[in-house]
Amino acid sequence: MRRLPRRARWRVSCSAVVDSQRTNDPARPAASRSNPYRRLVPHDPRLVGDEPDYRFTLANERTFLAWIRTALALTAGGLAAIGLLTDLPGAEILGIALLLLSFVTAGSAYRRWALNERSMRLNEPLPPSRLPLLMAIGTSLIALAAGVIFVIDL
Repeated sequence: MRRLPRRARWRVSCSAVVDSQRTNDPARPAASRSNPYRRLVPHDPRLVGDEPDYRFTLANERTFLAWIRTALALTAGGLAAIGLLTDLPGAEILGIALLLLSFVTAGSAYRRWALNERSMRLNEPLPPSRLPLLMAIGTSLIALAAGVIFVIDL
């Protein structure tokens, strides 16, 4: 019997581990299915499947970086609202809301990147993302709150 090269054995063992961690796998222990940490922070997707076309991987990384830039802009806006709008009532709430939205955006960006990368490597359809809806709702609520704060201040 021919033995697989070391890298191939490693890839096979890693894909078996990740495949056993799917939520619909009855062989997977219930404790690992209910691990909230793994639902929020997926495993490294580069350990499974085949290497996709580099253009898809680079596009996925560019999308991830765009979400990170958005989170950085929200952080800057939140810190500016807290630090510069000191005479405006409710500026702290507005700043904290922006910082919270920034935190959620950055965390969701990694999750989205990892799930998309895993799907590309396993030749599966890309998973749906709630991040655009979350950003639209969050931005709308913050804009509405900012408008109310500015009207009240007049």
